[in-house]
Amino acid sequence: MLTQAIARRAASDLASEVYEGLTKPEQKELPSKYLYDEVGSALFEVICALPEYGLHRAGTRLLARYADEIVDRLELPVLVAELGSGSGKQTRWLLEALARRQRTVYCPIDISPTALAQSERELGRIDAVSVVGFEQSYLDGLRAAGARRQPREQLLVLFLGSTIGNFDRPAGEDFLREVRRILRRDDRLLLATDLEKPVEQLLLAYDDPIGATAAFNLNLLARLNRDLDADFDLSNFRHEVRWNPDHRAIEMHLLSRRNQEVYFREGAFTIAFTKGETIWTESSHKYALDEVAELARATGFRCEEQWADAEWPFAESLFRAI
Repeated sequence: MLTQAIARRAASDLASEVYEGLTKPEQKELPSKYLYDEVGSALFEVICALPEYGLHRAGTRLLARYADEIVDRLELPVLVAELGSGSGKQTRWLLEALARRQRTVYCPIDISPTALAQSERELGRIDAVSVVGFEQSYLDGLRAAGARRQPREQLLVLFLGSTIGNFDRPAGEDFLREVRRILRRDDRLLLATDLEKPVEQLLLAYDDPIGATAAFNLNLLARLNRDLDADFDLSNFRHEVRWNPDHRAIEMHLLSRRNQEVYFREGAFTIAFTKGETIWTESSHKYALDEVAELARATGFRCEEQWADAEWPFAESLFRAI
């Protein structure tokens, strides 16, 4: 009965957010966090393997190369919390480096139970590492993870995969300030950012030739059919990618191919779409390296070190809470 009640509450919350997003007068939108259900998470793993999508490989190269150097800059012991853990494949390099120096508690934080399960499978067998997952929002999960720290432990927060780019710049600053409020002085944040590069390269990364990213984006509508008993016809929508030069961001949209209406049985509401109208599903903002250091100063941190990948411009930056 409790499980059923939680499921009903989750569906009700989803329906409320979907209704709010799809009734915005200027631009329909859906929260990008809902892209990552079980199917979406699996599709994202495929995207990360595509030659056109260099973000994941760049982040992996940096962590594989510099994990020991990053850990050497920390004051041990530390407890590790990761915001949006995903499968945890990149995190392995840091945890293995830490495990050579201390017994480590790793707290992945994700709203996707599939992602948490993947993370536990990927990382739970590392010697001297214990995995304690939190199926919560970023900030609630960080508070819960931080409450587990021992008196002498510092907190190392990982925000990998350039997820900060999914926030617009003011919202990203606000989010990092909220993270800082949860942390103590001298705690650390390892922040991944995708850096500016040619627009043609970016467009191809988000609209790949085999259509994996299109399937990932369209799966959001399939999820609403499954979770909210909606009646989206996926063939009536297509994946569209745009470069927004004013915000220096890639935008993913779902474009309606025709005038149509979609009914949501969970919530009992109908949404009308006109031909050519889009649903904005995700943004990915791109940064300059010095801009990331300024972001630290603006949000209560000091940028101690940056590591950048030359093959696919991408950075890992270590912030200290001040």
